[in-house]
Amino acid sequence: MLLDDVSFRIGEGITAALVGPNGAGKTTLLRLVAGDIPPQLGTVVATGGLGVMRQFIGANRAAGPARAGSGRAQAPGAQAGNVRPMVRDLLLSVSPARVREAAARLDAAELAMMERDDERAQLRYAAALTEWGEAGGYAAEVHWDACCVAALGIPYEQCRWREVDTLSGGEQKRLVLESLLRGPDGVLLLDEPDNYLDVPGKRWLEQQLASTPKTVLLVSHDRELLAACAQRIVTVEDGHVWVHGGGFAGYAQARADRISRLEELRRRWDEEHEKLKDLVRTYRQKAAYNSDMASRLQAAVTRLRRFEEEGPPEQAPREQNVKMRLRGGRTGKRAVICEDLTLTGLTGSFGAEIWFDDRVAVLGANGSGKSSFLRLLAGEPVPHEGVARLGARVMPGFFAQTHARPDLDGRTPAEILMTEHALLINEAMAALARYELQATARQPFGTLSGGQQARLQILLLELAGATLLLLDEPTDNLDLPSAEALQQGLETYQGTVLAVTHDRWFARSFERFLIFTPDGDVREATEPVWD
Repeated sequence: MLLDDVSFRIGEGITAALVGPNGAGKTTLLRLVAGDIPPQLGTVVATGGLGVMRQFIGANRAAGPARAGSGRAQAPGAQAGNVRPMVRDLLLSVSPARVREAAARLDAAELAMMERDDERAQLRYAAALTEWGEAGGYAAEVHWDACCVAALGIPYEQCRWREVDTLSGGEQKRLVLESLLRGPDGVLLLDEPDNYLDVPGKRWLEQQLASTPKTVLLVSHDRELLAACAQRIVTVEDGHVWVHGGGFAGYAQARADRISRLEELRRRWDEEHEKLKDLVRTYRQKAAYNSDMASRLQAAVTRLRRFEEEGPPEQAPREQNVKMRLRGGRTGKRAVICEDLTLTGLTGSFGAEIWFDDRVAVLGANGSGKSSFLRLLAGEPVPHEGVARLGARVMPGFFAQTHARPDLDGRTPAEILMTEHALLINEAMAALARYELQATARQPFGTLSGGQQARLQILLLELAGATLLLLDEPTDNLDLPSAEALQQGLETYQGTVLAVTHDRWFARSFERFLIFTPDGDVREATEPVWD
């Protein structure tokens, strides 16, 4: 049972945040509201047009086959074979259904004309163009142009055929958010909208959510964003949902008060339960030698049965206890050496030396080359000039920003640990339990929540014994207890850490900062630089 007897209402024009531990059911709840999956019991009603941003969009979708309703099916222009989605496809994926259907027919008609340019194909194309206009396709293109200029700085016509995976994760998110916030839908469902956004982008999102007249239900773990724009807090914990009617400032105290109240109600219920059982035992003993007590015994038994049928009050939620044991190992003094390094099309020439046991946060705007820099150090083929090499005994371990892991697709956490790291089943289950993943041991990787996928990636880095951790936005999908556990694990880690992050709270735990600027400059700073 993932969700049980869930009831809540979001009023018109309210921005509400959906919070809770990784895997509690937040994304599933959004999918229920979006109509991707039907509830087994109960009803979901949304008034006004519904715009949906999935947790993974565009090139940030986890690898693997699309699931019904998962939001991972490619848009019309990117369905055939291994064709990669374009910017047009990304914008179509968050457009009204009628526009998407008209685009699919127009694409099919254009393809038919390329293959056979006869009268029949021309008539089909003309009909598809007419339908495209009637569906609002031309108005949509005007809308997309404004979104592309705002998000990417270039008009739609110049980037419509650009592959989505050439955009950074933050650029993809910003483009989709621009389309949804400027669009006609009156209700927005946003799953981790702040993930991959740089800090100026997060501040923009905070301002937009605080001022929009739309009704918004969003999932986020960013405390500063929640404090800036959330007017209601809907919490999913242990299969139940409760609503805090105020903002995030009073949420922690409200949750503590609720837990205290639930514990008190459970204590009183247990005491009353024990009293009723004692009463039944007493009357049963007396009825054994006094037949006049039989009616009292029967009344006490009935009272106990009805009490137990009503059941105990809701159990107070269990606190998470994630334990990360990142070990590492001794390496040469210089862990990373960069000399006259240029990331083609992204940065100018720069040099850097990162020493063993350094903690370096890589900061900068979206699209400035931060993720490419980490992927280059991880050994991936990234176009560059100059030198980027690792020191003696340095073994890199890479945490992928997008969670796109084809090597893990279709495999379960237990299987991955047993085959990749030669663990026995009890050892694998113990390791998963430390990361609060034991309940997902038999689930395919693609069905895990974003936070659960992130925790599993960190566990794999731990077991691999990497001496250089290359972390690309590691806290984006982690709930607060998991993010705190990661920070504690990094504090005791014997090795070198490079982390790309836009998490203002997480960045404060680092000691060196490598700043990538939009004009291609790369420099070092002693404090975080966000603008």
